[in-house]
Amino acid sequence: MNIDTLIAYESGELNDAETINFFAGRVKTNMSLSLQGSYNRMAEAMITAGFITPEGELTELAEETFNNQ
Repeated sequence: MNIDTLIAYESGELNDAETINFFAGRVKTNMSLSLQGSYNRMAEAMITAGFITPEGELTELAEETFNNQ
């Protein structure tokens, strides 16, 4: 995990696309489960909202979000 990205997320410095990519990476590597509960809840919320798959892949909705930024 890139600690700079983690700090940027915590500081609110990531845009929507960067945040989705950050959590997709955490889901893909199962790292969201090893971090504090709020990361796991956010990852689950992004899966439920349709931005990432349970395997950590980006969805069409995520791609649309990237194109709009």
